[in-house]
Amino acid sequence: MNAPRLLALSTALPPYALRQAEIERRARSYFAGAAALDLDRLMPVFANAGIDARYSCVPLEWYDRPHGWAERNELYLDHAVRLLERAARGALAKADLAPRQIDAVVTVSTTGIATPSLDARLLNRLGMRADVTRLPVFGLGCAGGVAGLARAADLARARPGTNVMFLVVELCALCFRRGDSSKSNVVATALFGDGAAAGIVSSDGDGPALGAAGEHTWPDSLGVMGWDVMEDGLKAIFSRDIPALVRSELRAAADMFLARHGLALDAIDHIVCHPGGVKVLSAIEDAFTLASGALDHARAVLRDCGNMSAATVLFVLERTLKAGARGRMLLSALGPGFTAGFLVLEA
Repeated sequence: MNAPRLLALSTALPPYALRQAEIERRARSYFAGAAALDLDRLMPVFANAGIDARYSCVPLEWYDRPHGWAERNELYLDHAVRLLERAARGALAKADLAPRQIDAVVTVSTTGIATPSLDARLLNRLGMRADVTRLPVFGLGCAGGVAGLARAADLARARPGTNVMFLVVELCALCFRRGDSSKSNVVATALFGDGAAAGIVSSDGDGPALGAAGEHTWPDSLGVMGWDVMEDGLKAIFSRDIPALVRSELRAAADMFLARHGLALDAIDHIVCHPGGVKVLSAIEDAFTLASGALDHARAVLRDCGNMSAATVLFVLERTLKAGARGRMLLSALGPGFTAGFLVLEA
């Protein structure tokens, strides 16, 4: 049986570029009245985030006033579908496929609620067949780029010859809540942006082969990362201990995953990881004892686009492949659960 292959990969960003220096200036004014917040101690997170710019589906002025959950989710539905359509059409063009040649769609997103799901809203816009198999996936957070691509590969492997479209969109910037003066919200304000990606996976055709995939969920770790649903939107939850956890435990989880599939880390030529932040990237470098420059593509995506949750690792993969990287790659991303997703790709 032929291995599933990534026939095409395309990314998309929304129209509004937000410079980090301007976000920092506005954030200081937004949070200035929070008496319990040590703003002077927290504000350096903006300058130290390793981010120059991020992108948003709404202009910067939108953040100057409060917004409720219903308004935010309506914007999510509108802009998520638009951004996914751009990414999907880009992937179809690269794969030289028509929308009606897609047999299944796997869609990952965690920054809004869509019922009917985003893929259902997209079918008519793209002109896809009525019998397309749809698999919407919610709740994977930043790990969704890796775990979702693995689900698309599973479908392609189970149904040889079918074309599976993998879609991921996250509108993290819509989740900013100016009335939340928690440390997590300040850090989220310094990190998150919007983005989307689309891939075409099939056992027929040329492209990097998608191999072994798996996950590792740490016990009793539900509070490490996630959302709380509030009246005015989604409240970010993430522990300050994430870098330490990555540094001390990610390598063992990766080693166990690779061993289950007859592999070892010395058989991996490239680590393609989700850049959650500069501290997480440094922790990944330490965990895998990587040489200087090994995560340059991840750092570049973080610098240019910020943390786009599940979409980000696909941006890193796109840059890695465009740069001509070859050999065996380990895709990795961390998300709520607390879970690490792994996928082996051979280019």
